[in-house]
Amino acid sequence: MSTKKVLVLCTGNSCRSQMAEGLINGRLGKHFEAFSAGTKPSGYVHPKAIQAMAELGVDLSQNTSKSTDTFKGTYFDYVITVCGSAETDCPAWLESAGYRIHIGVDDPADARGTDAEIETEFSRIRDEIADRLLSFLYAELT
Repeated sequence: MSTKKVLVLCTGNSCRSQMAEGLINGRLGKHFEAFSAGTKPSGYVHPKAIQAMAELGVDLSQNTSKSTDTFKGTYFDYVITVCGSAETDCPAWLESAGYRIHIGVDDPADARGTDAEIETEFSRIRDEIADRLLSFLYAELT
């Protein structure tokens, strides 16, 4: 069985899509090869996203924020949008993906409060991404 390619999109490619990429590659890497991009890339990966993923043993410290244009001409078996803006602004050329789905989650970068409260929100979103996206992809294997 060949590896299926997955592109996870959000707006800034700094939190949600980065965490999703790391989770998919870390947990389902034998079956899927994940990439992430943003419709308006922020230019950085959020330090709290890196920290939340490190808690699970997934290293995002070398990841970079990328534009969807980086992947122009690449075929993806799955394109998953994780925010409403990316769903709306998804480039037309990605319409050729084998399967396109929206699995929206809150943006942890919007979290407010103490450092501990913000870290808790990043962990909550990470776990929601793990539950929803990995469950979807795992079901695709059966």
